Amino acid sequence: MGTRVLLVEDDERIRQALGLALADEGYDVVETATGEEALEVVDPDLDVVLLDLMLPGIDGIEVCSTLRSRGDLPIIIATARSDTADVIAGLEAGADDYVTKPLIAGELAARIKALLRRRRPAGAEEAPGSPELRLGDLVISPGRESVERAGQPLHLTHTEFRLLVELATARGDVVTREQLLQRVWGYDYFGDTRLLDVHVRRLRRKIEPDPDDPTLVLTVRGSGYRTGP
Repeated sequence: MGTRVLLVEDDERIRQALGLALADEGYDVVETATGEEALEVVDPDLDVVLLDLMLPGIDGIEVCSTLRSRGDLPIIIATARSDTADVIAGLEAGADDYVTKPLIAGELAARIKALLRRRRPAGAEEAPGSPELRLGDLVISPGRESVERAGQPLHLTHTEFRLLVELATARGDVVTREQLLQRVWGYDYFGDTRLLDVHVRRLRRKIEPDPDDPTLVLTVRGSGYRTGP
């Protein structure tokens, strides 16, 4: 079975056209028109969700939040608006990536491929016993894609984990926003750093004792991020 994409789009013409285009790119597409239908058909065989934010009934933000609460299924949100509030709301709800309409099938396919590559554990090219990383009281195991504090696991999405590993591997050196976007998301966002900044906020909420006063992931203004002592 090929890569299975759940396409959630209420506009029938857009849904059919995009479904055919993605099928031509080699994807097995499951189509739904509402958020309610999407939540009903989600199963473990799905690989990624392409989710329109503007849906009748349950909107895309709520669907995204519900899917994220259920697990790590990769989510790309699609919006007709590129304004900051709309994009950030979707990312804060748990989306891994976003695209703006009109959607171009080739670009979307590239985004999906980059997102699915991140499902491999960061450092998966290394042996399963690859060295642990330590950040404050965190123990990060790249080979097992796990993070623990005092023996208790912390749940991170695949994207959040890769972001943490990139920062921890730098051992206090500054990693620029552009470097993180390229290494974690796999392609150039042409200066749009909302995606990164929202994921950093989400990561801090999970690993920092006080997310409002971070000590593990620090902002370097005008440049990027680095880890604390």
